[in-house]
Amino acid sequence: MSKASSALRHPPVSPASVPPVLAPTGPAGASPSFSEIAIAIDRERRRGRGAQSNASGRFEAEARVTFDDGWQSLDDLPPFKTTVALDTSRKVITRNESPDIGFDRSINPYRGCEHGCVYCFARPTHAYLGMSPGLDFESKLFAKPDAPALLEKELAAPGYEPKMIAIGTNTDPYQPIEREHKIMRGILEVLERAGHPVGIVTKSALVMRDVDILSRMAQRNLVKVALSVTSLDPKLARTMEPRASTPSKRIEALRQLSAAGIPTTVMVAPVIPALNDSEIERILDSAAHAGVREASYVLLRLPLEVRDLFREWLMAHYPDRYRHVFTLIREMRGGRDYDSQWGTRMKGTGPMAWMIGRRFEMACERLGLNKRRSKLTTDHFARPPRNGEQLSLF
Repeated sequence: MSKASSALRHPPVSPASVPPVLAPTGPAGASPSFSEIAIAIDRERRRGRGAQSNASGRFEAEARVTFDDGWQSLDDLPPFKTTVALDTSRKVITRNESPDIGFDRSINPYRGCEHGCVYCFARPTHAYLGMSPGLDFESKLFAKPDAPALLEKELAAPGYEPKMIAIGTNTDPYQPIEREHKIMRGILEVLERAGHPVGIVTKSALVMRDVDILSRMAQRNLVKVALSVTSLDPKLARTMEPRASTPSKRIEALRQLSAAGIPTTVMVAPVIPALNDSEIERILDSAAHAGVREASYVLLRLPLEVRDLFREWLMAHYPDRYRHVFTLIREMRGGRDYDSQWGTRMKGTGPMAWMIGRRFEMACERLGLNKRRSKLTTDHFARPPRNGEQLSLF
């Protein structure tokens, strides 16, 4: 490991630079450039991961990079393995005031996500922990085992007013480590007892494990579940989302959830021009035949470090499409790689964005999707008793 020069503090790579994954190496036998060294992670070390690199977060005063010092020391580095540390937050409900999303509160049982989706807009949040939004985000995870107890305490607060809680809007609550930790199931048990509405977003078939709770909550209009289906092509899906459920398993999960009476939504997200946008109609058609009655889509978002991680990934897997993809992205983002303005960040602007939106609307109309929107209720909410509080007899 070596300290980077002051000129390379505050990563990620600048927009004007050549994507370092495929930067030219110069004459045969020449030493690689520093930019190449800075992001190079051996393929065997990151097998089964989405990101190609592990650059330091934007808040770090120093950038640390791996390079071979001539003693083949890189051969001794172990592969990236998933580790789970405890998150001891004192509160679990997160509030937001964003005007272009349909909820004002959410819960994230985990920080980081093992699914490894290269395009994940939540990756930059790992920089707040002093870690990389790259491979650290998908291998160094944090679990909140106290989340169910904290949630019950917050719901019991005298001034609490119930409103739908969204889960899975940042990191996936049903990522692989949920099989062992079962934090999401504990949260659902608290919400069911309290009669509190919840909306779930996931790309994992593991959600079927909790169909017993979800079906009971659905009978009282307390839950709806959305599954994100990015592509029906298993090869493309595995490349973009290496540890998420396969597309066929997600469609089957939608079928089983719908059959159990649980309101379901298919999310075509993200839509990536010249990569998966041609599949919009096919995904909606498959979901509709699985019993889904609602659908939505979100255009690819590339905030902060995600831009460079996606650029590296695209150059590594689809170099022939790199320029075309980014040209179309900029056409839909006002000439930039990303535009974070409320009202346009989810759908983009311009003719290409309009065409994607119109295709989506026409397919939904043809398939009978979004004719009715499921509405959750707070009528069943019963504030959990606080510690030491006497239960009412009536």
